Amino acid sequence: RNRDILCEGLVAAGFANFAPPDGAFYVYVDVSGVTDDSLAFSQTLLRKHGIAASPGVDFDRVDGQRMMRFSYAGPEEDVVEAVRRLAGVRF
Repeated sequence: RNRDILCEGLVAAGFANFAPPDGAFYVYVDVSGVTDDSLAFSQTLLRKHGIAASPGVDFDRVDGQRMMRFSYAGPEEDVVEAVRRLAGVRF
């Protein structure tokens, strides 16, 4: 259920470019439409919006600057709240 909540929330927030997660507890999302610096973007999400997500550069030094990793391995209410906050982020 958390996977569906997160995927639907990402699409609603404008982040529709990701492969459907299969067997993992995260979604690896292309955020190049809003940034080319995933590290700075992850810091902004955390500081300004209270959303913790991993920058793609942690996983891929070549193309990771345009990717983010959002986890859904937590309580459903936390995923719902993260999606609500993400919907309020303006880029």
